[in-house]
Amino acid sequence: MWSAILSPDFFSTILRSATPILFATLAAAVAAKAGICNMALEGIMLFSALFGVIFSSLTHSAWLGLLITMVIGGLIGLILAFFILNLKTDEILAAIAINLTATGGTVLLLVAVSGDRGVSSSIRSVSAPSVVIPFIGSVLSGQNILTWFSILAVILLHLFLYKTPLGLAIRAVGENKNAAESVGISSRKIQYIALIISGVLAAMGGFYLSGGYMNMFTKDMAGGRGFIALAAASMGGNTPIGGFLVSLLFGIAQAVANVMQLTSVMPYEIILMVPYLTTLVGLGVYYYGQKKKKERLSGK
Repeated sequence: MWSAILSPDFFSTILRSATPILFATLAAAVAAKAGICNMALEGIMLFSALFGVIFSSLTHSAWLGLLITMVIGGLIGLILAFFILNLKTDEILAAIAINLTATGGTVLLLVAVSGDRGVSSSIRSVSAPSVVIPFIGSVLSGQNILTWFSILAVILLHLFLYKTPLGLAIRAVGENKNAAESVGISSRKIQYIALIISGVLAAMGGFYLSGGYMNMFTKDMAGGRGFIALAAASMGGNTPIGGFLVSLLFGIAQAVANVMQLTSVMPYEIILMVPYLTTLVGLGVYYYGQKKKKERLSGK
């Protein structure tokens, strides 16, 4: 087991496993910066995974499939924003509705489009290419291009949030909506923009699942990654760089689970729980640390 963990394949697996979580973590972070908890990430990723397969097959291009999927992700973010901001729906209930719709709706759409049930075996989709760069080593070379896009997204989102006027407006609305509106910032407009960006980023993570990590759609293939991303964003302080580091932690947990499956160290069902147990433990440690920090600051 230790030889497998110390191998280059293990570290390569960490990056592959962390990529969809990282996209979703960035999506959660940008929404949280605007003062909204986007719990619909799971549903957006699930819809995007299916639409990525369908549209890459129809267009015979992974890039067009990705582009269309990003537009659809943005539209779902727009719909979520409309329900929350215009219709005053509870943001958690609105997100649950999208997630439940995605769970059954993707299966229904798959049957309607291809006749397949559960797995898109008859759809000849086009996957995003891998990038082979021999001189950077076997861990980084051969990674899917969307993995590189996710790392680039961390940098771009950091610059966007902390170096641009719109990014400042998003953070201002999230910190104090009334104060932001007092200086002429439309909080509704800013939150609409933030949720659309959130939807686009989550869609990229969903597309990676069916067009990078795998080359097909399977029922419920998001596998709780949207909820893990919410935890990762919170643990990372809702910042792009913090989210990136925590996403790597969950990538490590998934890679360890993969190694444990090969070595049969314990029952398969327990192995499948490793990433989710990591989420629970990580959140527990993080919030315990936050509690102690507040107690020290208050002088208790």
